Amino acid sequence: QVQLVESGGGLVQAGGSLRLSCAASERTSSTYAMGWFRQAPGKEREFVAAISWSGGSTYYSDSVKGRFTISRDNAKNTVYLQMNSLKPEDTAVYYCAARPGGSYYYTVQYEYDYWGQGTQVTVSS
Repeated sequence: QVQLVESGGGLVQAGGSLRLSCAASERTSSTYAMGWFRQAPGKEREFVAAISWSGGSTYYSDSVKGRFTISRDNAKNTVYLQMNSLKPEDTAVYYCAARPGGSYYYTVQYEYDYWGQGTQVTVSS
């Protein structure tokens, strides 16, 4: 079992930047595909970005493509989400997720097995 902990959320003005981190509590012998999702109040959780174990494959939702960058440092067991040019529409709780044994990237919630508790991102106009 893997525990995921997000950090880096906060309050930022529109146009600003934040970098979210998601750290796994311990390493295992398995490889993990990783993803970021977000959920705004009253809305369903939605896909944001995903990355393969090797980091060679990434995918972004249309709403964040060109503004957000997902990356990972497997030596630190950490995945990052660099968020630039933030908009009020980006306000949400952001969750990281892991899929053990994942060979590629995954964009659907039920494709992931482990989830963090989430970190709040609030973007003011």
